[in-house]
Amino acid sequence: MTTAPTRLVNLDYAASTPLRPEALAALRAYDESEIAGANPNSLHTLGRRAAQRLEQARRVLAQSLGSGVRPAEIIFTGGGTESDALALFGIAEGVRARDAKRTRVITSAIEHDAILDNLPALRARGFTVDTLAPSAQGVIEPAVLKAALGPDVALVSIMFANNETGAIQPVQALATAAHAVGARFHTDAIQGYLHAPLDVNELGVDALSLAGHKVGATVSSGALYLRRGTPLTPLVRGGGQEAGRRAGTQDVRSACALAAVAEALTPRVASDAARLRALSNRMYDRLLACPRIHATLGNPHAVDRLPGVVSIYVDGAESEDLILQLDVRGFCVSAGSACSSGSTAASHVLVAMGISTQAAAGSLRISFDDRVDPADLDACADALLAMVGGAR
Repeated sequence: MTTAPTRLVNLDYAASTPLRPEALAALRAYDESEIAGANPNSLHTLGRRAAQRLEQARRVLAQSLGSGVRPAEIIFTGGGTESDALALFGIAEGVRARDAKRTRVITSAIEHDAILDNLPALRARGFTVDTLAPSAQGVIEPAVLKAALGPDVALVSIMFANNETGAIQPVQALATAAHAVGARFHTDAIQGYLHAPLDVNELGVDALSLAGHKVGATVSSGALYLRRGTPLTPLVRGGGQEAGRRAGTQDVRSACALAAVAEALTPRVASDAARLRALSNRMYDRLLACPRIHATLGNPHAVDRLPGVVSIYVDGAESEDLILQLDVRGFCVSAGSACSSGSTAASHVLVAMGISTQAAAGSLRISFDDRVDPADLDACADALLAMVGGAR
């Protein structure tokens, strides 16, 4: 009979994260305030005060994305998936409306399903879609993008950092290449926002998606940064909120929580990332000493990556078995994107990187943020090493 662990350690923060104290305090303050439940689009006093609180949150998010970012360039959404869809469809159609010859969209094979699952619908709207393959290190090389670009491209959408491997993409060079042919550039930064230093001015992107639940805010919060002058056709109409770009009454409560987290974390992103990188390096070194365990990125120390993601695969193992065995021992990890966890197919990201389907079937993702206890990482590594041993 298996004994249930006395304590569960969550090491699946890339899927979602617990609410931070700053978010809880902001939610409580909202709930206890006079504006709780007030519509920020109403003309009465409570509505105007709710609108002021929403605009304050918008200013904080703008500041978290770099100096000079205008609050008007922030569009609140109901989460990261909506933000990605708004950018993908909205910018592609907005650009085509201005220039009818721009009917092509370029993305990558390592994108989250929030992008990939929308590609058939994009094709149904008359767009041609090209999907770029990554290198063996999980990176979209600028030369590969340049070879695919042309005057018919409306939009390039390539993520900031991969949610399974943690590989950070050369977004600045990719955006520069896209702009050279007059295309717009969107990056899905949902996994990287507030986990790695990020400045939209340095990146040179036209649009960037983020989500609150990846950083300790609410699941229902998200935003799209849209650079001033970037064409956008709204996905949802009916009300004119968010300057006519995203209809629907705004969730002021969640926006306040997201802004509170952004305000707390922005000044320390670089220092937190440095500390977590040291912890992930230690874990990689310990695990890779076992001959059955391999990093999905090849040499993880040679790749620019998110500091709180450790991505491996185990020879001769099945992800599901490994996850359940670790769960019994009190460690909650995943095989990749939580949005695809119900699928038994090998990770599309790892297969695109050239990892065999058989090897990818034994993948694991261990993920954490600044709240992790280093002793828990060591204990998880001990458990996994004891499980797989050194023999093949």
